[in-house]
Amino acid sequence: MTTVRLPLFPLNSVLFPGLVLPLNVFEERYRAMMRELLKTDESEPRRFAVVAIRDGREVAPTSPGLPDPTAVVERGPAAGFGADPLQAFHRVGCIADAATVRERPDGTFEVLATGTTRVRLLSVDADGPYLTAELEEIPEAAGDGADALAEGVLRAFRTYQQRLAGARERSLSTGAELPDDPSVVSYLVAAAAVLDTPAKQRLLQAPDTATRLREELALLRSETAVLRHLPSLPAVELTRQPTSPN
Repeated sequence: MTTVRLPLFPLNSVLFPGLVLPLNVFEERYRAMMRELLKTDESEPRRFAVVAIRDGREVAPTSPGLPDPTAVVERGPAAGFGADPLQAFHRVGCIADAATVRERPDGTFEVLATGTTRVRLLSVDADGPYLTAELEEIPEAAGDGADALAEGVLRAFRTYQQRLAGARERSLSTGAELPDDPSVVSYLVAAAAVLDTPAKQRLLQAPDTATRLREELALLRSETAVLRHLPSLPAVELTRQPTSPN
């Protein structure tokens, strides 16, 4: 079992290996994290872990406001995540490598990171200026029939794209632009499909690529059937998560 201790960045979204994550970092706990990451030489990966929030707030309240003007302001690395932060997060997340960490004149940061490796959350430490976690790396197993499933998922995904963009709109991607590696396909589709966080989390923590692809095939067919009865929806970018306000 390979374990590692890294800074922890909880979000209201799921990060997948290979996917790009832009962050707008303004809370002090995460600014402190980025200042620490900047101490790492540019030739080395600037790694932190991203986990999806199960029960808590991505941004902690900084002043009393609606609906309760007497609310107590929460401070510290675990603000918004309760007495036991470990219970506030989904247990499977993803390591992110921050290729760009740019500090603005006001002390906030613009960060561009990429998901690399799935990890299992073992413990959370709130003693420092930001959360850190002990993590166990999760190897990616192919599973039975992953290649054939990937082909089926790509076909279903193209149909889903066409329905999502609208029958008269250009498809979001051509077949030549889509990968053929089953693991890459599984993560790309998981990130690009318009699903809620629990559904994306289930895909992230699938035991192997084939299981993930099998679930995606069922989801894509179901969602495509629903889209047949809905007006056209705006296209979504395939390889980038929405910018998080952290």
